[in-house]
Amino acid sequence: MAKKVVLAGGTGFIGSYFEEKLTNLGYEVVTVSRQSGHVSWNDEQGIVQALEHSDLLVNLAGKSVDCRYNDKNKADILRSRTETTRLLGNALLACKNPPPLWINASTATIYRHAEDRPMTEDGGELGSGFSVEVAKAWEQAFFSFALPATRQAALRIAIVLGRNGGVMAPYKNLVRFGLGGVQGPGSQRFSWIHVEDLFRIVLFLKESEHISGVFNCSAPYPITNRELMNRLRSAMGRRVGLPSPEWLLEIGAFLIRTETELILKSRWVLPDRLQREGFAFTFDTIDKALQDVLQ
Repeated sequence: MAKKVVLAGGTGFIGSYFEEKLTNLGYEVVTVSRQSGHVSWNDEQGIVQALEHSDLLVNLAGKSVDCRYNDKNKADILRSRTETTRLLGNALLACKNPPPLWINASTATIYRHAEDRPMTEDGGELGSGFSVEVAKAWEQAFFSFALPATRQAALRIAIVLGRNGGVMAPYKNLVRFGLGGVQGPGSQRFSWIHVEDLFRIVLFLKESEHISGVFNCSAPYPITNRELMNRLRSAMGRRVGLPSPEWLLEIGAFLIRTETELILKSRWVLPDRLQREGFAFTFDTIDKALQDVLQ
């Protein structure tokens, strides 16, 4: 029987990358999506059939947080994460031969704003506010299921970098047009991960049958916003970049319909559990990641 992976919410930047890599490894990839041509979220029996005899379920579903946090968007952000997670959990319970591993996306934003010390899975402090409450509810929905035949792993994913998506496009445009200085105070930590390492973590967890629970998915050397912009300007051959104070970021965020939290929150996250289990990052430093992303 062919190897099979079910990708839920797998049509975005990360999902498309995963699908290509998995296909190249010989897996049949079945995608659950609201887009046509895939198994629909409304087709509960179709989801159960997709999961039967599969090797792995990866759930990446969730409305983008790159929007204004009005009441409608807040409700959509929460619902798109918790309801899809519960739907998948119920589908797994209905399976006669469920996959042995369910990996569910979460977010490193679950930790508090941290400029004093890094956050690990065991020693990290959870924060407060809308984004944190969404992350808590997301993980609560995931771990509410007791699945005797399926191991569960929640990935607290930092900001994902890659060639064809992620956050790099707006940062590159800022540098290109001379606005690549610090954003806000510049001291806020920027925790990140290259999409290739995120994919390799999925494979690592699949093979590491003795571990489950929560994993920080972030490169081991986070940097400050000031360092990020310096490295990015250097990589792009731009010597000067004007800074963006917080008041200017607020105006810009309003105009392009997003939130300054995405830039100003200090995410200082370390992949403690993964490294203790022996996972080695290909892109452990920002210089390696930018060299690849900017090709």
